[in-house]
This record gives sequence, structure tokens and C-alpha cells, in this order.
Amino acid sequence: MIQLKHISKTYRVSKREAGTFAALKNLVHRNTETVHALRDISFSVKPGEIVGYIGPNGAGKSSTIKIMSGILVPDGGECLINGKTPWKDRKAHVKDIGVVFGQRSQLWWDIPVIDSYELFKAVYEIPDGTYKRNLVSLTELLHLEELLKTPVRMLSLGQRMRCEIAASLLHNPAILFLDEPTIGLDAVSKIAVRDFIMRLNKEMKTTVILTTHDMQDIEALTKRVVLIGKGEILMDGHLSDLRQRYGRRKKIVVHYHEGHFTDTEGIHILSNEHNHVISSVDTDLIKVNHAIEHLCKDAVISDVAIQEASVEEIISSLYREYDI
Repeated sequence: MIQLKHISKTYRVSKREAGTFAALKNLVHRNTETVHALRDISFSVKPGEIVGYIGPNGAGKSSTIKIMSGILVPDGGECLINGKTPWKDRKAHVKDIGVVFGQRSQLWWDIPVIDSYELFKAVYEIPDGTYKRNLVSLTELLHLEELLKTPVRMLSLGQRMRCEIAASLLHNPAILFLDEPTIGLDAVSKIAVRDFIMRLNKEMKTTVILTTHDMQDIEALTKRVVLIGKGEILMDGHLSDLRQRYGRRKKIVVHYHEGHFTDTEGIHILSNEHNHVISSVDTDLIKVNHAIEHLCKDAVISDVAIQEASVEEIISSLYREYDI
């Protein structure tokens, strides 16, 4: 369904020093720098997949999404989505995709949400029956009843994002591009958005490409992650494989009445306060049961908990390995 081969994209960026003299000098001789946003990007996505496209700021995630949605034209390479080249067959292509940019709005700021939806109906040439059916369904699933008649500028960020997602789905797209869809949302709104995306994928088999810095989004929604850094694909694999590779460190939390605790090979005491010990355990060096035995041998224990490495810790290990 989605196939990128050897995609590259560069930008020319103006640079100058601070100050009035530098500004005047820049009028005569402009210094520019070539930024390689994407270098030889290749990957494919099967129909119905949810793929997490992750990387630090400036890695090239948004540039890739813009190329796949037809907004940007790459300098080289090939991109085929449902047999179409996004920037060449743009009118036909946009009918197959929905796009949500968390930091940009596609809704008209000063008019009620429903008026923007009516505009999208005309732009996408959505049949009356399809539009009404989708509007009713999305309004119910995303709890938009009280929002449709409200001007966009009067909505909270969480309310607006739910309306943005609905707007991108009115025309029944087969593919949904989500660029930071939960940025700035509270916990309740994040859970609502995640649950809706999962339901959409399960019931409609919608293919989802998700870029985010919120690793809880990745953990909740995706099985496969593609890591990009400095404009290059660094890794493409399953989240479970990453856990096995980078999740060898676990935390053992011990609540105790009395006793003392010491480091040993594979065990490092991170903190010991108020009868509460947190230790880091390297399972390549010591098994978890042996680590618990060591921690408990000189103490009276009231409770023990084992914590897996978080997705944030795993992704941080990836970033350090690839120096990004």
C-alpha cells in the first residue's frame, strides 16, 4: 500500500549573525546552508498496519509525512501509495488519505466546526449519504455533540484535536497520517484519542502512520516502529524485539521494615529512603530471582515489585546507540 524507495530531500537555509550590521550585510551577500532533511529513505507499510515513525526533533519525520501526503516534492526517489505518486496525482491521492498535524489546524478558526466540515464535504466531493453517516458515527465516537456548533477558537486543545481527527476521516480515507496527534493533551483526552485510533484500525482496517514524542502513544498503539535520525532510517522492527534487545535492565522495588542492602554484580542500588529501596538489575549478569534473594537476605521485607524498562528508557537507549 505504501512504498518509499530512496527518498531524499534538502533545504537551503539562510544564516546570519545577530545585529543591524549583519542584517545589512545579509542583504548584499546571503549566507546559506544546505540541510539534508532526508537521505535515501526506504520502507514499506502493509494495509491495516499501525506504524510508529519515531525520532528526535529535526530527524525528518514531518518531512516524510509531507512527502507521503503530497505537500512536499522530494529531490529524488520514488513514493507510491495505492499505486499513486502523491505529488503527481494529488487530487486523486488526497481522497485516499487523512492527515492530522498536531501543531497545525485544518479547521477555520472563527466559524463553527460544522461549517468547516461542510466545506470539507464540498472539497472532497463526499456524497450526502456518506457524509451524514460518517458525521453521525464520528460525532458519537469522539463525543463531539456539544462542539459542532462552537467556533474553533473557543475550543480547548483536546476538543480541537478530536474535531481535527474527525475532519480527516469524513471522506473514509484508507490511510491516516498522524503527526503528534496528542501533543499538549491531558491524560483523559490522550486516552480517548488512542482508543479511537485503535477502534478505527480494528473495525475499518485503516492504515495508520504515527509520529510522536510520546512513547506511551507508541506503546499503546503500535507493534512496529521505524526509527529515523539525521535524515536516515536507522532501524525498522517490532517493539517486542526492542524490549528483548534493550529492556534487559529491570527495577526491583523493595519495601522493608529493617535491614541493609548492598551492590553486587548485576545489581546497583539507586536509592534507599524511608524503608523503600529501588535497585537496577542487569538481567544479562544476574537472574531476577537471584537478585531478589540477594536483596532480601539481610532485610525483613514487606513487599517486592518488579518493573520492566519503560518504552522511554528503551527508546533513549536507541538514541544513545545511534548517537542522535
